[in-house]
Amino acid sequence: MSSAFEVRGGNRLKGEIIPQGAKNEALQIISAVMLTPEKVTITNIPDIVDVNLLIELLGDAGVKINRISRDTCEFQADSIDLKYMETPEFKKKSGKLRGAVMIAGPLLARFGKAFVPKPGGDKIGRRRLDTHIIGFEKLGAQFVYDADDNYFRLEAGNGLKGTYMLLDEPSVTGTANIVMAAVMAEGFTTIYNAACEPYLQQLCKMLNRMGAKISGIGSNMLTIEGVKYLGGCEHRMLPDMIEIGSFIGLAAMTQSEITIKDAGVEHLGIIPEKFRQLGIQLEIRGNDIYIPSQETYEIQTFLDGSILTIYDNPWPGFTPDLLSIVLVVATQARGSVMIHQKMFESRLFFVDKLIDMGAQIVLCDPHRAVVIGLGRQHPLRGITMSSPDIRAGVSLLIAALSADGKSTIQNIDQIDRGYQYIDERLRKLGAEIKRV
Repeated sequence: MSSAFEVRGGNRLKGEIIPQGAKNEALQIISAVMLTPEKVTITNIPDIVDVNLLIELLGDAGVKINRISRDTCEFQADSIDLKYMETPEFKKKSGKLRGAVMIAGPLLARFGKAFVPKPGGDKIGRRRLDTHIIGFEKLGAQFVYDADDNYFRLEAGNGLKGTYMLLDEPSVTGTANIVMAAVMAEGFTTIYNAACEPYLQQLCKMLNRMGAKISGIGSNMLTIEGVKYLGGCEHRMLPDMIEIGSFIGLAAMTQSEITIKDAGVEHLGIIPEKFRQLGIQLEIRGNDIYIPSQETYEIQTFLDGSILTIYDNPWPGFTPDLLSIVLVVATQARGSVMIHQKMFESRLFFVDKLIDMGAQIVLCDPHRAVVIGLGRQHPLRGITMSSPDIRAGVSLLIAALSADGKSTIQNIDQIDRGYQYIDERLRKLGAEIKRV
């Protein structure tokens, strides 16, 4: 029986909150420690299920791990056990964790072979591995799919060779995995239509500190000159921009005055602007974001008066991970907005729960929803609901915190996968939330 959150809504929250380290960055950065036999120290690690599972998996594979504190860890991959990765235990464990695919690039670069489980993780539509596998093949790896075991085996007997490639989609994990494989490939690799998210920029900067030669960081065209050896380094994760967006939405929905400390403002891209389009006032104060308590917020229209549309795009566009949050926040705004989720099929399948709570939402198709903001005339009602994926889970939590009465959110393992101690941190702001 998994646990649930019991939430009593309607409280105004107040105070400061510090965002955790970025989950999506952590999975890449922690995999990169396998590129060197030297010690790598990583700080601001989020203490969440997905990340802890990956650290455990590396430990099982022979990486020495010294967890100095919950957010700081030393890794040394000087005696990796490649045989372990062919065991049923590894296959079972890595199959549960989407991030496990990220160790393939480093292993291929350093040892010429890797094993990739068929991915687990969120139920938000197809999440294919084609970009990763095709990229590895272009660098000279052969791959065999073992259907009985649901398992890919990759080998580069003659070593990896640099090449030019145009990715069919700017996949963040795909780009990261290919970059980690290419840093030790012979000659030059050019990756066009590369993802350029801050997470990926962080990975490239870290690899360069380890001795890699990557140029074009932050653009969609990366050029990599292969090197023979990478050394150790220190790296600090960025704050999690999805959490920061979630807290901005939470403040607006609950009419709360919240300061988000150390928000890594320069790395947030278009995120603050999108929340401003919903009418939310926020002030950037140095590296903090201050959200004042607002009675109402009004959704802007486009200049010609037509209804605002908010849609996701690869970076520097708006991240798909925050569309669920924007949708929830719009239910209590004044005005209407069309939410268009282009990048994943099933991300909007939680709106039925918001409709049960009293929100006015028209789900047009699996990708589009029109939200008619009620301007707080009718607060949402508390209900019992279950969370389908990490981001929807937090959106439902935000809805529950603003609703009248008691809500129960089941299946909160999904929330714990991406947000550390979220209940404790919200209680410090004055939220009534408990684990049952």
